[in-house]
Amino acid sequence: MNALNLNHEFQKTFTISTETRTFFAPGRINLIGEHTDYNGGHVFPASISFGTYAVVRKREDRIFRFCSLNFQDDGIIECELSNLAFNTDDGWANYPKGMIHHFQKAGYEITHGADILYYGNIPNGAGLSSSASIELVTGVLLEQIYQLQIDRITMAKIGQQVENEYMGVNSGIMDQFAIGLGKQDHAILLNCETLDFHYAPLQLNDHRIIIMNSNKQRTLAGSKYNERRAQCESALKELQSALPITSLGQLTKSSFDNHQQLITNELNRKRAKHAVYENARTLEALERLNEGDIISFGKLMNESHESLRQDYEVTGIELDTLVEAANQQQGVLGARMTGAGFGGCAIAIVEKDRIEDFKRNVNDLYSQKVGYSATFYTATIGNGAREIIAEEVL
Repeated sequence: MNALNLNHEFQKTFTISTETRTFFAPGRINLIGEHTDYNGGHVFPASISFGTYAVVRKREDRIFRFCSLNFQDDGIIECELSNLAFNTDDGWANYPKGMIHHFQKAGYEITHGADILYYGNIPNGAGLSSSASIELVTGVLLEQIYQLQIDRITMAKIGQQVENEYMGVNSGIMDQFAIGLGKQDHAILLNCETLDFHYAPLQLNDHRIIIMNSNKQRTLAGSKYNERRAQCESALKELQSALPITSLGQLTKSSFDNHQQLITNELNRKRAKHAVYENARTLEALERLNEGDIISFGKLMNESHESLRQDYEVTGIELDTLVEAANQQQGVLGARMTGAGFGGCAIAIVEKDRIEDFKRNVNDLYSQKVGYSATFYTATIGNGAREIIAEEVL
């Protein structure tokens, strides 16, 4: 399917023959730095070629109509510009509704409604940030069709507000930031405390990043994500009795080691240790990549997964099996889960000439242990949210 076909689907869905505009926002992978974003640390994400497309036409009235080719049984979901409150019955459409609501709340003038058709080729529930992709593609189309002046960092913050305040998911800003500001063939080192960032070229030479989808669905709002965040906040509060810090991301490994006894709950201590050590790994990972040392980068990925398994406990049998199977293969430099965990995806750095053997062997080991197959994708690192031309391939 290409953008022209998607425009045809729009005409069929809304039974209107009219001029439309098409927008795209990618999904993202995080190379390293997991569960550090809401702890004020660093992350190292990249936007990928899979994502969410939206075809839109502005209306003359104040009605919004949403439809998704991924949820065709839901039909057209309709709401009035004056009634954008969260509604459980609206399902996925709460994400675009939330963006419109928070644009208005931030003072951006939206005077008319719109018909919007969405299509995503991110596997639903895979942990590649399909929700933030919907948010940012909606944000970009709102910006363009209503001629708003809004910079991408502000738009990313609004997307995070939608997750936190509208959807009730206590997530950080990494997903929206990476999707809004992604750059082809580059990852982004982002300080989640200050939002300082810079691009780092991804030069993997004869290796490729392979996404391994466990095909175990994960629902972020229903997971233990919020519980992990609360545990880290409790640990931080106890550390603040002796340290002048506002986030765990401000601690070095040695400073944490010297003060960890202040955290009275052993479980909370493990959660905080992961946040601090993972942040240090992320900074080191950038140095290794800048030096062209992808072997050391792969080792840091393995250390990251082990910390997520032992200290943060967000991996589970599916992700652990994928990572273990990946690391048994020839030509693999490292592997780790990516995203919030509790299912979803893992990534591996694999020699390009061994990719087909890698997929077959890992899937054999995975399906034997878990009982069903994984799905594999070669990650192409692309640009962030944008308007696209008619010829662009989906």
